[in-house]
Amino acid sequence: MTNQRLRLSIGAAPGQRAFTALVGILFTAFGAAFVLLPLTADALLRRITGFGDPLPSYEDARDLPPGMLPPDLAGTPADDGLGGMRLIGLCGLPFVLLGIWFVLRVLRTAAWLDGTRAEVRGAFLTRTVDLATAEIGAGAAAYRTGDESMLRVPTVVARDPGSGRQVTIPLRGMGLATLPPHELRALADAMTTGRPTGGRDADVHALAGQLRELATRPLG
Repeated sequence: MTNQRLRLSIGAAPGQRAFTALVGILFTAFGAAFVLLPLTADALLRRITGFGDPLPSYEDARDLPPGMLPPDLAGTPADDGLGGMRLIGLCGLPFVLLGIWFVLRVLRTAAWLDGTRAEVRGAFLTRTVDLATAEIGAGAAAYRTGDESMLRVPTVVARDPGSGRQVTIPLRGMGLATLPPHELRALADAMTTGRPTGGRDADVHALAGQLRELATRPLG
């Protein structure tokens, strides 16, 4: 096993990255427009209705009856009827957050293998687990393909027994059927380094054997 830091070929292919990033940007732009529209309408309606015009001073308005005093001088707040529109604009915030998450997830998702330690970076967080001591099992993740169908990709799920921190490593490369053979072997070596062969660890050795077998026939 090599101690050199190895970047794993997980994530979307370049074309999928560009498409998903574009969708995320559109979601963000739509949400931002939805949030800003009520504020723009607020300023426009103030111009049309006259709200926001300079108010007379107390000296200018002291001879007016109390019922005719402007709200700011009479001590009562003005209601321009636009509060509801501003609240409606907040409905665009989920679209903004979803768009940002889409972009960050596509552009930031990555994984590295540093000796026996697997480091997986998501949209916001980066988690690191030592594969040599972790509880390891097999899983599957669903990914949307270019023709809108769902593809189930096998994964390696590693959980740190002490902290409970967990990482998931998909066994599918960028535009590839599986990870490259040398990466599969590196994962298998990291999982079995210093690990006993009996008891629960026997399942980890069996999973590592499957990874090595997959590395010998990457098109299988």
